[in-house]
Amino acid sequence: MQEKVIQSLSAAIAKEVEHRTQGVDWCETEIAGLDFYRQSAPTSCSVCVVEPSIALVVQGAKAMTLGEQTFRYDPSRFLITSLDLPAKMQVLEASQEAPYLGVVIKLDLAVMSDLMLQTPLTMQKETASDQGMILGATTPKLLGAISRLVNLLDEPESIAVLAPLIKREIYWRVLMSEQGARLRQIVSAGSHGLRIARTIEWLKVHYDQHLSVDSLADMARMSKSTFHHHFRQLTSMSPLQYQKRLRLLEARRLMLGEDIDASAAAYRVGYESPSQFSREYSRLFGASPKKDVATHWQ
Repeated sequence: MQEKVIQSLSAAIAKEVEHRTQGVDWCETEIAGLDFYRQSAPTSCSVCVVEPSIALVVQGAKAMTLGEQTFRYDPSRFLITSLDLPAKMQVLEASQEAPYLGVVIKLDLAVMSDLMLQTPLTMQKETASDQGMILGATTPKLLGAISRLVNLLDEPESIAVLAPLIKREIYWRVLMSEQGARLRQIVSAGSHGLRIARTIEWLKVHYDQHLSVDSLADMARMSKSTFHHHFRQLTSMSPLQYQKRLRLLEARRLMLGEDIDASAAAYRVGYESPSQFSREYSRLFGASPKKDVATHWQ
């Protein structure tokens, strides 16, 4: 019975997403933090930074790889990302007749922190694995709330009033789910997850600066070894690797979006050696900067 309800709700949402993504592979909707995605064929792996979000597949299947772990999700499972995480994504199931259709709802951690105070005390004390990315089981209640948020696009005059309320319900459903402990740990005051999240916010802004793990550990109010352990547990990489990934992604954006050459991009994001930049770029993207840019514009 539950499976049929999930299929029905997913199909209804998919119809709306398909309608609003005609001719495009990404649609930023009129509701802040609600985006739609579409692909008409399977894709190769691409590198990206995944923001704190709930990612739902309503048709097809997708995979997200963080470190050595791959998360495959489809209409029966959704992806929760609690931190800004450099990862690799790939659409697995898609065709012209049945395109991949996805919904992403960005998380407002301030709102979730407020909701956290209203969860039962017994749930607040639950421990969770140190992972910044995890899968959850799709439920009719969660899909029902997401369906109402999507349908609100047909009532633009109601978005300002109702969208925040429906989002709160969606966040609540996730917080109360089997994987809610992971998010509750991130938004709980004083938790290791929240401390790491704050250092990641700093890294996102200062990725081009010299990285001192000691300073980051001090910022997180942890010893260096404890900070390094929890950072790696949450992100599947070291602080230095995280910074390097941010630098390379920003350099690629500069070359593709602002027509900046490789050497200038390398210096802009904090590299002192263009040759080192080229080696690390090739290792991540599978081609040299020059070849990657040329391939993109073919």
